[in-house]
Amino acid sequence: MRYRARMSAGIDQDVAAIQNRLALTPDTMSVAEFVPNEHIMRLSLSFDIDQLRAAADSVIASFHDQGSGFSSKQVTMRPGATDVTQTDLSGRYWFRPDDSYEEVPREDIVDEAAYSDLHPDFSGTYLETVHAELAARFTLGRMRLLMKDSYNCNSWHRDPEPRLHIPIYSNPGSLFVVNHHCTHLPADGSVYFTDTRGYHTAMNGGEQRRLHLVAALVAVPQPL
Repeated sequence: MRYRARMSAGIDQDVAAIQNRLALTPDTMSVAEFVPNEHIMRLSLSFDIDQLRAAADSVIASFHDQGSGFSSKQVTMRPGATDVTQTDLSGRYWFRPDDSYEEVPREDIVDEAAYSDLHPDFSGTYLETVHAELAARFTLGRMRLLMKDSYNCNSWHRDPEPRLHIPIYSNPGSLFVVNHHCTHLPADGSVYFTDTRGYHTAMNGGEQRRLHLVAALVAVPQPL
């Protein structure tokens, strides 16, 4: 009887909690805006979104399809490189792939500092200006254009370094999550710092493509 009484009290608390919640109106506005925290910050620096889009649109045909609705394009490269390698487009990350919860490394370590040259496809374009402006302020690694199809999500993983994101095409269903903080990054020319050394993912739950210009920041390496 005591057990049943405790169960009944617990259920009554559950019913009351839900009723209290239903009396409130959910927030449906801020989910389409940028909500910062210590893991995702909007910088003061910004760029012209129309020129960003024009530069990106000019190279869409040369993106590399990496499968699962994800494709990319180098903006910076290793000096003298002639072929595109897997580490040019992707690289080391850690994640927990199954219900063992064990963290494992995937892919090769990338020497981010080696990507010092602008890809010839962007010579004289607005992305050359963007790269120069960012490089004057930060120690950059690889800079890439990363595109996700609609209804698509990345793995839940962490990277060796933080990154700068400049959304070029986005939609309200395009979200970024770092250490469980989730927010939308509008494509308005803003530059966002994302501490991708923490666990994170990017998702595109909208009907339009998501395209970001992403620059790695050369950081103190984490233990492997």
